[in-house]
Amino acid sequence: MGASANRSAIVSASKTLPAQGQAMYTATFTFAKKQFDERFQRLDDEIARVARETPGYLGEEAWENPAAGLTSTVYYWDSLDALAVLMHHPVHLEAKASQADWLDGYQVVIAQVIRSYGDNRLAPLPVACDRS
Repeated sequence: MGASANRSAIVSASKTLPAQGQAMYTATFTFAKKQFDERFQRLDDEIARVARETPGYLGEEAWENPAAGLTSTVYYWDSLDALAVLMHHPVHLEAKASQADWLDGYQVVIAQVIRSYGDNRLAPLPVACDRS
């Protein structure tokens, strides 16, 4: 899920990027917030911990659009198998089963990153999101 309240804090602490020509995948979780409680916060923090400890996790970033009432977290992975480890983890499955208690709709997009480029004034993706 990856939806803790401290979404505006994004820091540059990326893990090693895949080698040139090697695949990188994203899992983007976008949702509309309903009401978060202690159980949600506990599960969200646990999912984030599990993701970061999963071999193949490369980093994450998060965005909020207050006008639209949406939050989005992008997790970066070096393989679809690494992503599947998180998706099938019991804590993720528990949160997914209860998502209607906390969310007013969600969408997940899984994508392969074809290219990433810029003017080098921003930290390279992926970055680690500071959840403190």
